Amino acid sequence: MTFGDVNLSEDQVNGKFAGSPGAGGWPTIRAYNKQTGYDGVFAGDWKEANKLDGAMCDVFGKDENMQKYVTELGATSLCKVSDGAGCGDKELEFITKWKGKPSSDVPAQLTRLQGMSGSSMKPELKQWLGQRIAILKQLAPKDEL
Repeated sequence: MTFGDVNLSEDQVNGKFAGSPGAGGWPTIRAYNKQTGYDGVFAGDWKEANKLDGAMCDVFGKDENMQKYVTELGATSLCKVSDGAGCGDKELEFITKWKGKPSSDVPAQLTRLQGMSGSSMKPELKQWLGQRIAILKQLAPKDEL
Protein backbone atom coordinates (compact mmCIF):
# COMPACT_ATOMS: atom_id res chain seq x y z
CA MET A 1 0.00 0.00 0.00
CA THR A 2 1.22 3.48 -0.79
CA PHE A 3 0.46 6.59 1.21
CA GLY A 4 0.20 9.98 -0.40
CA ASP A 5 -0.75 13.52 0.30
CA VAL A 6 -3.03 15.48 -2.02
CA ASN A 7 -3.03 19.24 -2.01
CA LEU A 8 -6.46 20.11 -3.44
CA SER A 9 -5.36 23.64 -4.29
CA GLU A 10 -2.79 22.16 -6.72
CA ASP A 11 -3.68 18.53 -7.53
CA GLN A 12 -6.67 19.05 -9.79
CA VAL A 13 -7.69 18.08 -13.29
CA ASN A 14 -9.45 20.80 -15.30
CA GLY A 15 -10.12 22.82 -12.16
CA LYS A 16 -11.56 20.01 -10.04
CA PHE A 17 -10.27 17.05 -8.06
CA ALA A 18 -10.42 13.75 -9.93
CA GLY A 19 -12.53 11.43 -7.79
CA SER A 20 -14.42 12.14 -4.61
CA PRO A 21 -12.07 13.42 -1.93
CA GLY A 22 -14.32 12.46 0.95
CA ALA A 23 -16.56 14.06 3.47
CA GLY A 24 -16.38 15.15 7.05
CA GLY A 25 -13.74 17.82 6.74
CA TRP A 26 -10.02 17.84 6.18
CA PRO A 27 -7.69 16.14 6.60
CA THR A 28 -9.34 12.91 5.61
CA ILE A 29 -8.22 9.38 4.85
CA ARG A 30 -9.17 7.75 1.57
CA ALA A 31 -7.93 4.44 0.26
CA TYR A 32 -7.76 3.33 -3.35
CA ASN A 33 -7.32 -0.14 -4.79
CA LYS A 34 -8.64 -2.25 -7.68
CA GLN A 35 -11.92 -2.91 -5.85
CA THR A 36 -12.64 0.74 -4.98
CA GLY A 37 -11.59 2.18 -8.34
CA TYR A 38 -10.69 5.83 -8.81
CA ASP A 39 -13.23 7.07 -6.27
CA GLY A 40 -11.65 5.08 -3.45
CA VAL A 41 -13.26 4.51 -0.10
CA PHE A 42 -13.57 6.97 2.76
CA ALA A 43 -12.07 5.64 6.01
CA GLY A 44 -15.19 6.73 7.89
CA ASP A 45 -17.18 4.20 5.84
CA TRP A 46 -15.02 1.31 7.05
CA LYS A 47 -17.31 -1.02 9.01
CA GLU A 48 -14.96 -1.14 12.01
CA ALA A 49 -14.78 2.67 12.24
CA ASN A 50 -18.48 2.79 13.07
CA LYS A 51 -17.84 0.63 16.15
CA LEU A 52 -15.23 3.04 17.51
CA ASP A 53 -16.04 6.24 19.37
CA GLY A 54 -14.51 9.57 18.53
CA ALA A 55 -13.52 11.77 15.67
CA MET A 56 -11.79 10.16 12.71
CA CYS A 57 -8.45 11.74 13.65
CA ASP A 58 -8.73 10.17 17.11
CA VAL A 59 -9.88 6.77 15.84
CA PHE A 60 -7.21 6.49 13.14
CA GLY A 61 -4.59 8.26 15.22
CA LYS A 62 -4.26 5.02 17.17
CA ASP A 63 -1.74 2.75 15.46
CA GLU A 64 -3.77 -0.44 15.95
CA ASN A 65 -6.85 1.05 14.22
CA MET A 66 -4.90 2.41 11.26
CA GLN A 67 -2.99 -0.86 10.97
CA LYS A 68 -6.19 -2.91 10.97
CA TYR A 69 -7.76 -0.59 8.37
CA VAL A 70 -4.75 -0.80 6.04
CA THR A 71 -4.35 -4.57 6.30
CA GLU A 72 -8.08 -5.21 5.84
CA LEU A 73 -8.52 -2.85 2.89
CA GLY A 74 -5.26 -3.97 1.33
CA ALA A 75 -6.20 -7.61 1.92
CA THR A 76 -2.72 -8.26 3.23
CA SER A 77 -0.93 -9.26 6.40
CA LEU A 78 1.85 -8.09 8.67
CA CYS A 79 2.71 -11.71 9.41
CA LYS A 80 6.41 -12.54 9.06
CA VAL A 81 6.99 -16.16 8.09
CA SER A 82 10.61 -16.08 9.27
CA ASP A 83 9.82 -15.63 12.96
CA GLY A 84 6.01 -15.62 13.25
CA ALA A 85 5.90 -11.97 14.33
CA GLY A 86 2.53 -10.34 13.67
CA CYS A 87 0.88 -13.67 12.84
CA GLY A 88 -2.42 -14.91 14.18
CA ASP A 89 -3.13 -18.55 15.03
CA LYS A 90 -4.76 -19.22 11.67
CA GLU A 91 -1.76 -17.76 9.83
CA LEU A 92 0.70 -19.77 11.92
CA GLU A 93 -1.24 -22.95 11.14
CA PHE A 94 -1.13 -22.11 7.42
CA ILE A 95 2.63 -21.44 7.61
CA THR A 96 3.24 -24.78 9.33
CA LYS A 97 1.19 -26.59 6.69
CA TRP A 98 3.08 -24.98 3.80
CA LYS A 99 6.54 -25.26 5.35
CA GLY A 100 5.93 -29.01 5.40
CA LYS A 101 5.33 -29.13 1.63
CA PRO A 102 7.90 -29.00 -1.16
CA SER A 103 8.76 -25.40 -2.03
CA SER A 104 8.05 -26.25 -5.67
CA ASP A 105 4.32 -26.53 -4.77
CA VAL A 106 4.13 -22.93 -3.55
CA PRO A 107 4.09 -21.08 -6.92
CA ALA A 108 1.10 -23.06 -8.21
CA GLN A 109 -0.87 -22.39 -5.02
CA LEU A 110 0.09 -18.72 -5.12
CA THR A 111 -1.12 -18.44 -8.73
CA ARG A 112 -4.38 -20.18 -7.81
CA LEU A 113 -5.07 -17.85 -4.90
CA GLN A 114 -4.11 -14.73 -6.85
CA GLY A 115 -6.59 -15.81 -9.53
CA MET A 116 -9.32 -15.75 -6.89
CA SER A 117 -8.49 -12.21 -5.70
CA GLY A 118 -10.82 -10.53 -8.20
CA SER A 119 -13.78 -12.66 -7.16
CA SER A 120 -16.69 -11.41 -5.11
CA MET A 121 -16.50 -12.65 -1.52
CA LYS A 122 -17.24 -11.65 2.04
CA PRO A 123 -14.72 -9.20 3.54
CA GLU A 124 -13.39 -11.73 6.06
CA LEU A 125 -12.76 -14.28 3.29
CA LYS A 126 -11.08 -11.63 1.17
CA GLN A 127 -8.83 -10.74 4.10
CA TRP A 128 -7.93 -14.40 4.68
CA LEU A 129 -7.18 -14.77 0.97
CA GLY A 130 -4.84 -11.76 1.16
CA GLN A 131 -3.14 -13.16 4.25
CA ARG A 132 -2.49 -16.49 2.54
CA ILE A 133 -1.13 -14.76 -0.56
CA ALA A 134 1.22 -12.65 1.58
CA ILE A 135 2.47 -15.77 3.37
CA LEU A 136 2.99 -17.75 0.16
CA LYS A 137 4.91 -14.85 -1.38
CA GLN A 138 7.33 -15.11 1.54
CA LEU A 139 7.60 -18.89 1.12
CA ALA A 140 7.95 -18.89 -2.67
CA PRO A 141 11.36 -19.63 -4.10
CA LYS A 142 12.81 -16.20 -4.92
CA ASP A 143 13.40 -17.08 -8.58
CA GLU A 144 9.67 -17.82 -8.96
CA LEU A 145 8.47 -14.30 -8.08
